[in-house]
Amino acid sequence: MQIFLETDRLTLRRFTGADEDNLVELDGDPEVMRFLNGGRPTPRDEIRDRVLPAFLGYYERFEGFGFWAAVERSTGRFLGWFHFRPRRDEPREGEVELGYRLRRAAWGRGYATEGSRALIHKGFTELGVDRVFAGTMAVNLGSRRVMEKSGLTLVRTFHQDWPDVIDGSEHGEVEYALTRADWQARR
Repeated sequence: MQIFLETDRLTLRRFTGADEDNLVELDGDPEVMRFLNGGRPTPRDEIRDRVLPAFLGYYERFEGFGFWAAVERSTGRFLGWFHFRPRRDEPREGEVELGYRLRRAAWGRGYATEGSRALIHKGFTELGVDRVFAGTMAVNLGSRRVMEKSGLTLVRTFHQDWPDVIDGSEHGEVEYALTRADWQARR
């Protein structure tokens, strides 16, 4: 097991091929997928053939960035994942996207904030990151609270054309961000 970082309660480690069942279970919960695709489960063959290979590919392409399996330290139980990766749409030097997807049993327990803060700290102190950003649907109040508790502030609300309309998408998307300078000033 290749550990990327640890917090008081979490281990963030590299994914392996053995995580297929964990991802199928995570993406099989309609509530977990609600703000991503309206609640549809991700089929096993898509996880096996597309999602997991994409996760594994980050480790070779981007040193120190990618998708990290989140495991509860006290039990070894898979809780979900975090990503900390270069911007996909318009790559900019020193700018990374923060994201997370956790099992419903892990919601409301501070894991998303704990993991996000640890990744932000590592990014600014060890990985040369200048700006961290994250986004979600405007109506996803739980995720927005995590971003705020992690130190990110609202930058903009915008609308995108998605192939599938999700309930609440008429309110748009939000982007939150934090610069290294602002992070250092708050410390």
